[in-house]
Amino acid sequence: MASILALHGPNLNLLGSREPHIYGSDTLDDINQRLATKSAESGHQFDSLQANSEGEIIDRLHAARKDGTAFMIVNFGGFTHTSIAIRDAILASEIPFIEVHLSNLFSREAYRHHSYFSDIAVGCVIGLGAHGYELALQAACKKLAN
Repeated sequence: MASILALHGPNLNLLGSREPHIYGSDTLDDINQRLATKSAESGHQFDSLQANSEGEIIDRLHAARKDGTAFMIVNFGGFTHTSIAIRDAILASEIPFIEVHLSNLFSREAYRHHSYFSDIAVGCVIGLGAHGYELALQAACKKLAN
């Protein structure tokens, strides 16, 4: 049994009510509940954190280095395009991860086209809504099985 961590960045606590035409109607609790259920069905533990502050995400990444986290699913929201500090922390964690984005970043504003994480991720799931998290979890479980 491995431990899987989902990290959710700023404003994702507003899912379900914030711009549902872009981000869908699922709440973050809905997403985390499905991930927890599917993780357990696959024999893995699941934990998650949503934070609106960079420092809290970095602190959790530092803790993940020592707490047995084997794989991560991350959506750093707006920090995707701005945070070298989170990039450094995720590299320091040495934990593989899949990057998820609910919307298709490449069909949106130009500043959203760059991610500080895609090049160091195992893979990326972009533009498939909340279902993208489940696809990322499926891929993570397959990687952990190998």
